[in-house]
Amino acid sequence: MSTLLERSVAWSKTRQGKKLIRYTASSVITTGVSFGSIVILYGFKIIPGVIWATLAGNVIATLPSYHLNRIWAWGKRGRSAFRKEIVPYWSLAFAGIAFSQIGAFWVRAVVHSHSWSHLTDTALVAFTNLVCFAVFWVLKLLVFNRIFHFDKLKVIDEELVAEELSTPEIDHIDHH
Repeated sequence: MSTLLERSVAWSKTRQGKKLIRYTASSVITTGVSFGSIVILYGFKIIPGVIWATLAGNVIATLPSYHLNRIWAWGKRGRSAFRKEIVPYWSLAFAGIAFSQIGAFWVRAVVHSHSWSHLTDTALVAFTNLVCFAVFWVLKLLVFNRIFHFDKLKVIDEELVAEELSTPEIDHIDHH
């Protein structure tokens, strides 16, 4: 078990490990923004409709999501490339929002067919949105990894250097 833990810790220090950890952390942050926005907007009846509250909460979360993923997870700086970064990112983001809207339509029907408390309805709306976005998480990881790609030779060089630094070399040369 300790070797699995040791390998996991070692992997988390690699470039790919750090990227996945940052992507996951970005997702957790923006999911919290989405979840919180929906709870506030729908729960406090600022936007009383399930559909509009879900849409607004997800649009609010998408704005920091792009910047967190681009800058922090994928290490991109400078001006965004419209065709290679912005269009694919927002296309996927809107696909995720559209999928969450399907969940919102379903949950709206459930909410209207039961006479639960507004607190229960709010929890169901927020939880359904959370499930819908979880479905897109892995897909987005794979696609974003391609959008915000890196020079593969540079990555290989970095990994080789890191491996050489972590492996103690034995000096077999006789100094007599």
